[in-house]
Amino acid sequence: MRNLITGITGFAGGHLAAALVACGEEVSGLSRSGVWPEVWRQLVGAADLRACDGADAAAVEAVLRAVQPERIYHLAGYAQTARSFDEPEAAWAGNLGTTRALYEALQRWGGRPRILFVGSGLVYGDADAPGQSFDEGCLLRPTSPYAASKAAADLLSYQVTRAPRLDVVRARPFNHIGPAQSPEFAVASFCKQMAAVSLGHAPAVLNTGNLKPRRDFTDVRDVVRAYVLLMERGRAGEAYNVGTGRTLAMQEVVDRLIAIAGLTVEVRQREDLVRSGDAAAVRADAGKLRRETGWAPALSLDETLRDTLEFWKRQPS
Repeated sequence: MRNLITGITGFAGGHLAAALVACGEEVSGLSRSGVWPEVWRQLVGAADLRACDGADAAAVEAVLRAVQPERIYHLAGYAQTARSFDEPEAAWAGNLGTTRALYEALQRWGGRPRILFVGSGLVYGDADAPGQSFDEGCLLRPTSPYAASKAAADLLSYQVTRAPRLDVVRARPFNHIGPAQSPEFAVASFCKQMAAVSLGHAPAVLNTGNLKPRRDFTDVRDVVRAYVLLMERGRAGEAYNVGTGRTLAMQEVVDRLIAIAGLTVEVRQREDLVRSGDAAAVRADAGKLRRETGWAPALSLDETLRDTLEFWKRQPS
């Protein structure tokens, strides 16, 4: 299969490309810079990387005509929930703008590939009651510009399955973590800090934000496996949550990471790291994904934390 990944140099995009290459698939990808970051240097020569502004429909169309993809994984977009309050225009351009450009380019090209649109579990907003899980039938009530722009792109991705009848499956991943994630995200930040302490590069202090919220964490490598299964078995027009269905408080994640690292550290909650508007709990009901594809998470949280910690130990200080 000829696969095209938008956002291929990102966190999930790089892991997806690596997984497809390992299976012998033909992989091309788009990124604005057209340059592989150091963390994905093993993909140089293994996947065809093309510089392209995903919001430029004409540029995307040119890539489609050159690559002739049979499958498109649309991962490109704006990823920063907290920052989206300060730069909503960037969030809307990155999420809805790039999605509109892709579908316009597809119509101009005239090809009929299968498309996986990757949205976000944050489109559901806040739970109405403690312990509530979100299934795909829940109302979309986004609480940030990031989530609202993802919800709009999600709805557009449904609309184009009706007219002009594109073959689009929608994925709604919840929190995914693992090696190579930006330290702008909490768990990656914790692992990076603990790696520096372990190597003697920093004092024995772990700076955190609010540790009370509960999140549904899935290893990114399990998440991209779900994407491949949805590409193969998902139904056009349907949405599928991707998550474990279990939540952990951020405090529990910190405690487990400290135990894995085998270190004694002072945990400091910093006000500047506390995000306003954080939901108390976010949990996925991924029963539909399990029933229709057979997917189940394979990696435990401890394995994810251990691998992410080791990843940061290998990075240049």
